[in-house]
Amino acid sequence: MTATETWAVILGGMVVTYAVRLSFILLPHPDRLPAIFRRGLRLVAPAVLAAILVPQVFVGPSGQIELVGPRPLAAAIAAIVGWRTHSTWLAIGSGMVSLWILQAILAAVSR
Repeated sequence: MTATETWAVILGGMVVTYAVRLSFILLPHPDRLPAIFRRGLRLVAPAVLAAILVPQVFVGPSGQIELVGPRPLAAAIAAIVGWRTHSTWLAIGSGMVSLWILQAILAAVSR
């Protein structure tokens, strides 16, 4: 990528970020937005969370997709604990502890 292309990407990102932030000031009150738009806004947070978490869970160190391994298994355990207990803290804690245990088992087996 040339220096001009790099600066174009940086400036384009700045313009888009500023436009998004400005839209919340200039747009009408949320109660005045169409119902379909309000329903769509409720889905933004789960979509952003999924976009952040999925690559961290399913993409391994080599860049390949891993469906079996310590991270996907720990994520599944955390999801089950969160689903059954409805506790975010228990889900996070169980996911972290299970990841540490699974990584320790994998390290011990690979020796």
